[in-house]
Amino acid sequence: MTSIHRYLVRTLALLLTLIAALTVVAAYLIAHHELEEILDAELSLQSRIVSGWLSRGMSSEEYEHLAQRLSQPGHPALLYRDGVVMPALKTSSEPPLYHEEERKLSIGLWTADGTPRLIGAQWNDRGIFPAPQATGYRWVDYDGQRWRVFSLFDAASDTWVSMGLRQAFLLEIAERVALNNFLPMLFILPLLLWLMRRIIRRGLAPIDALSRQVENRDAVDLTFLDAEVPRELGGLRDAINDFITRLRETLERERRFTADAAHELRTPLAGLKIHLDNAQAGEGASLQKAQIGIERLQRVVEQLLVLARLDRSETLQGDDVDLYEMTAELAAELWPLAEARHQHLTLTGLTRLRVRADPVELGILLRNLIDNALRYTPEGGDIEVVLGCEQACPTLTVRDTGPGIPEAMLDTVTERFRRASDQRITGSGLGLSIVLELAKRQQACLTLANRRPHGLEARLTWAFAAPS
Repeated sequence: MTSIHRYLVRTLALLLTLIAALTVVAAYLIAHHELEEILDAELSLQSRIVSGWLSRGMSSEEYEHLAQRLSQPGHPALLYRDGVVMPALKTSSEPPLYHEEERKLSIGLWTADGTPRLIGAQWNDRGIFPAPQATGYRWVDYDGQRWRVFSLFDAASDTWVSMGLRQAFLLEIAERVALNNFLPMLFILPLLLWLMRRIIRRGLAPIDALSRQVENRDAVDLTFLDAEVPRELGGLRDAINDFITRLRETLERERRFTADAAHELRTPLAGLKIHLDNAQAGEGASLQKAQIGIERLQRVVEQLLVLARLDRSETLQGDDVDLYEMTAELAAELWPLAEARHQHLTLTGLTRLRVRADPVELGILLRNLIDNALRYTPEGGDIEVVLGCEQACPTLTVRDTGPGIPEAMLDTVTERFRRASDQRITGSGLGLSIVLELAKRQQACLTLANRRPHGLEARLTWAFAAPS
């Protein structure tokens, strides 16, 4: 796409030129119409004046005198008697021409039956001008010219009076009016175009300033844009600043994730190396310790991958999921772990409870909750999963009889790599972080509370249930 500046300049220049052309055309058409009405009125008025001078008993001398007055240099007015042209009277001098435009006007007199009486100059050069047949206006083509003619019949003198002017006279005046409108505009138009270009450049200056502020920063500069912009660009600046905020949070999360992951992986790898060295030296117990280290390292990697996927994926719309069916399947899968430690894993409460969530992420969420309870509950302990509904809000509660969480750490235990219980339990401190992140994505609220005399209660609460 071309630049906004170039687009506006070209478009507005074309628009101004088009408006100027339309103005000239409109001036010409309006002038033509108005002049036609004015000249038509003049023709009718002059015809009435001439008819007022005529009388039935006018003598030949009076018509001859009138013919002399209507003659023009080189174009005498002709007098007719009984349809026959009379010879022009000899005069000592040429008839005067008071204005050059008189050649574009003429007049004629006819009897009631259309016999010519007096034909003025310009209407007798190529035969007699056509006689009138009705009162009113008409267009007549004569001698290669088009004439606007008004005719009326004077009953007092029994005479048709026709007065006309050339169409070229009307067009010439209209063209002069249009030209007088066009010439000033021809000089003003370049000035308008220059001013328009300056105004457009000044109006687009904030965009250029905003672009330069973005262009001149490097990849690590995530400060907000503070350029002064008009109201129309305020939304764009705020949107860029919002994007910078999200980008800053993402990069900070990536940095923190990388640093924490490197720190968390370094410890089990170092311990694993020590155990393998000891095993090579002949210490038999080191192999079992190395296996425990590998299991912990494997769990850390799996949970890191889950966190990485959560950080990079968008919130899903989800489907209708039956909590009881999913929890029962997970409990069956984890039963062997509870059985191996003589723990009691039970599922109680409602047997049908539907929520709207992503099935895969909800499965990871529930698995981490139950697995956490299994890991921190001692041998012979109890883990209870309860499905319920409080005030039309679905709830899932996992209760265990483990050591619980110190009260001072309840608010921070969901931070990544934060471990609050027995450090002898293999883990990475990522389980509750994953649970909290997944709960937010499933539009559920996670609450943690200690039980009496000991143990932990983790509860998920959805704002509303999915329709059955």
